[in-house]
This record gives sequence, structure tokens and C-alpha cells, in this order.
Amino acid sequence: MAMTFDLNVVSAEGVLFSGRVESVQITGSDGEFGILAGHTPLLTGIVPGMVRLVKQYGEEEVIFVSGGTCEVQPGEVTVLADTAIRAEDLDLAKAQEAKRQAEELLNNSATNQDVDYVQVAVQLADAIAQLRVLKLVKKFN
Repeated sequence: MAMTFDLNVVSAEGVLFSGRVESVQITGSDGEFGILAGHTPLLTGIVPGMVRLVKQYGEEEVIFVSGGTCEVQPGEVTVLADTAIRAEDLDLAKAQEAKRQAEELLNNSATNQDVDYVQVAVQLADAIAQLRVLKLVKKFN
């Protein structure tokens, strides 16, 4: 039987997941990283991407997160996400439209002086990350 630890995925909307897991894969600010039981304590930023967890007894779940922090302590991992949505609750059409709109704003920024580049870049990163998560869970071709 695999060693397990507690995982809590929390956003402003509430607790999205709380339970025992065998492993977690997270998109961190320096790239993707994995966590197993006994991982060294860590505090790091997370970027738009995924939290892929293997629950106790092997069932997998994928959660989209738009950013936040991840804290690893002995026996417990806490993901404090800006936004967290279960992969099966993501909307493909909305993600594609958000990506299109952000790209359009960036492409037409020379004619529009009111564009907040940072905000549009964040929106684009979120949309792209949602599409990657959807592809990961094979919601579309």
C-alpha cells in the first residue's frame, strides 16, 4: 500500500478538495513538480495550470488553478489558489473565447491606448492553462 498524506486545495470560493492522496503534481512558478509522502518542506508560488492528484487507492483527479501558493509540510500539503475549478467543470467554449479575446486585445494594442497589458497577459495565461488542462483530461481532440 502506498504512503499517503493530507492534501487541501482551497480557493476564495471554498475548499475544493480535502483528503488523503498518494501523490500530487503541480504547476509551480519554476515548472511542474511532484510531491510524494515525506517530501521536504517547501513554500512556492503556483501559476495558471493544474493540480493533478492521485487519491488514496489510485483514483486520479485534475483541478485547474489560476495561481496562488503551495505549502508542503510533513504529512500535509496545502494549495491556496486564487481560483480553483475541477477539470470536468471547465467550459471549453468559454476558455477558447477568453483566449481569442485576450489575443485580439494584444494584437490591437497599438490602436487601443487603454489596454492593461498585465491584466490581458494574465487572462491569456489563464485561458491557455484551462485549454491545456482540458486537453490533459481529454475533453476535446
